[in-house]
Amino acid sequence: MMKLSGERTGLFLLIFWVSLVMYSCSSGEDDDPIDEHKNLEVRSTRPFYHLTPPTGWMNDPNGMVFFKGEYHIFYQHNPDDIVWGPMHWRHAISSDLFHWKDQGIKIEPDEIGTIFSGSAVVDWQNTSGFQTGDEEVLVAMFTHAGNLQVQSLAYSNDRGRTWEKYDNNPVLSKVGDFRDPKVFFYSPEQKWIQVIAAGDRIQIYSSLNMVDWVFESDFGPGIGYTNGVWECPDLFPLKSEDGTEKWIMIVSVGGTSEYSGVNGGSATQYFVGDFDGNKFTHENDEILWADYGIDNYAGITWSDIPNEDGRRIFIGWMNNWHYAGLIPATEWRGAMTVPRQLGLKKNSDNEYFMTFEPVEELLGVAGKNETYNEAVQEINIEDNEIIQSGSFKIKTQINLSNNSFFELKIYNSREEVLLKYDKNQAVFSIDRSFSGNTHVHNLFVKTIKCDYAIKDNILPLEILLDQSSIEVFVNNGEKVMTALIFPRYEFNDLKITGSGGSELIQGLELVSIKKTVDN
Repeated sequence: MMKLSGERTGLFLLIFWVSLVMYSCSSGEDDDPIDEHKNLEVRSTRPFYHLTPPTGWMNDPNGMVFFKGEYHIFYQHNPDDIVWGPMHWRHAISSDLFHWKDQGIKIEPDEIGTIFSGSAVVDWQNTSGFQTGDEEVLVAMFTHAGNLQVQSLAYSNDRGRTWEKYDNNPVLSKVGDFRDPKVFFYSPEQKWIQVIAAGDRIQIYSSLNMVDWVFESDFGPGIGYTNGVWECPDLFPLKSEDGTEKWIMIVSVGGTSEYSGVNGGSATQYFVGDFDGNKFTHENDEILWADYGIDNYAGITWSDIPNEDGRRIFIGWMNNWHYAGLIPATEWRGAMTVPRQLGLKKNSDNEYFMTFEPVEELLGVAGKNETYNEAVQEINIEDNEIIQSGSFKIKTQINLSNNSFFELKIYNSREEVLLKYDKNQAVFSIDRSFSGNTHVHNLFVKTIKCDYAIKDNILPLEILLDQSSIEVFVNNGEKVMTALIFPRYEFNDLKITGSGGSELIQGLELVSIKKTVDN
């Protein structure tokens, strides 16, 4: 998670207060009278099918582990306010990644410090010695943040319902930035591996019992994107569609400049390479991003998903540190992305890259469906019930053989979100500058751009909108763009147009998504 101390504290607080002043000076209602728009419904910002805290503040996902039919997720949580503060681990459980049941706060601050980010695993062989009954023990490793950042353990012998901290915490200490441990079991050598962020690099440690750790190697510094502190690492194997197995290192970058990252502020990069049990080596020359939008940070993957399932599932915090404490909120603030299944492909240069697609469980929470099968140049859907719900999916295929660009607009009479692809420039973009409450920060009126070269003039798209967010999956997740939006009124309409050719739209499916999180 992002550390707010030392020099970075001053920089963050300066950005925060300057932004707050700008927001308070400019966040009033628009000058145009609203009486002429009485038919528009003022709407809530709380998502229907994305995980949010019942109350209080949420940031990084933590402790994600699958055990006996249940997905566990913890997250960074301030129960007493809707801004970043003393961090706790709050817990939720789901059997399908969408219907989440809040379990309350499980790991609280103590005399060592507050509870920063970390991970959880199933200790199948009881290497830690924490198991007390017949059922396997869950073990969490997290950063204790006090005068120093140190690494500590907690464990559960009742399927994650209650957690006990290890008596001899901390188990790993050093000087300087040192946080966000991600732990996994490395079967070839029957040992635990920990990757942990240490300022401008990722450090790798090993252990036989999760208590006694030995330093193995550094990854970095000076690799990939470095304009910001490295945080929230993950390391795991992933098989490509050609059967080749590669190792993936995920690293979030807490950039505080609106020019940092891929589109401003904080972002998450990844590296493709190999791991030999001691050292990770990467093979990609270009910087690869987990999301080419602006609001996806600190994402990691679930541990212990069964081999028969075979998936690697990722989730991120749907926000940006540059304005995280300023977005519209009442009793809660923060949300997670939709869980995403990871894949691995080769590009035209024979280099591997990851794909990110919504997990198949999304189909299980689908509601009303409308299908448009004809190939047409333009679609204009007005006063649509599915769009008015604020929580829906659009799936379409765009044919740019006879068009140089296309635009997809979701809108009402005052506000809009505009997606555009320019074939000549090979750029996909999201424009949220007229999407509603854009006074949050300057980045809300900056067009979010992503380079993408279309293949065979065909562009498959899947778009998820959920009250205050939009997630765009291009060509089966080859590129993903996530952005927060805060329309003041319900969207009603959808329009897709091109540059004037023919048969631009090769069918369209519009699907409502049911409310799954009961807050």
